[in-house]
Formats: sequence, structure tokens, C-alpha cells
Amino acid sequence: MSKIEKVLATGKAHTTLSNGGTTSRAHNGKLDIELSSPGSTQPAHVFAATQPHPTAEQLFAGAWAACYIAALGVAAKELKVVLAADISVDIDIDLGQTMDDGYRLQAGFNVHLPGLPHEVACAVAHAADQLCPYSKATRGNIDVYLNVQTS
Repeated sequence: MSKIEKVLATGKAHTTLSNGGTTSRAHNGKLDIELSSPGSTQPAHVFAATQPHPTAEQLFAGAWAACYIAALGVAAKELKVVLAADISVDIDIDLGQTMDDGYRLQAGFNVHLPGLPHEVACAVAHAADQLCPYSKATRGNIDVYLNVQTS
């Protein structure tokens, strides 16, 4: 797979878990969406403060982050780990050019799992990556960087 030589655009999303579901926000305020999981009793999606024309990279980052944060909960449950209430995921999706085959995407994850030992947090984050359908769909197709923070 070719590495991106020049980043043309970046879509960023900050996603938190709350009692009402999941909220994704972009760094520039163009994406502010409350999301729910399949089978949830909460409203499906609320496009509250969405300004016109969020980028495809922002939408992809928000959707992937919402899916991934749900996978963190599943992974933690499977590993018998209790997550703090203030976990979050920041995803940057870069659109860039390569030297040989044109345009590509890459993703950077910053996973915030406060209160856990770093090794445990890393185990949960990597298990979530194996469970998340967006991660599965992109595996081997784009470069992904995963950074886990515990404080």
C-alpha cells in the first residue's frame, strides 16, 4: 500500500459516550450529530447543529468514531473491564496523494480511556478495533494509527 505523500484535507471528529447515546462533533462545528446503536430506544439521529456541507472525511470520521466507541463498550464487557463515564475517541481522516497510485485515505485514532492501566486500555482499544465493522471494512485498505491515552 502506498503512503500518503501530501495531505490535501482532514476531517476530524470528537466522539463521546453519554446516557443519551453517542455524540460526534467536528473540530470546526460542521458536524454535531447524536447517534444511536441498532436496537436502541433512543432517537436514531439528531442533526442538531449541522452546518451545510460537512466534508466526506468529517462524515466518515464521525460515523467510524461512533461505531468504534460502541465497540469499545463491547470489548470492555468481553474483557470484564469497567470503563469510566468520560471515554472519548478523536479520529482524523486524511485525504491525500501518493506518488504512484493517486488519492488515498489514512486514519489517526486518539482513544481516551481514563482510569485504566495503559496495558489494559490498549487491550480494550485493540479488541474494539477487531470488533468494529468500520475497522474491519477498512483493514488493509488504509493506514490506521491508534494512540491510547489513560489520563
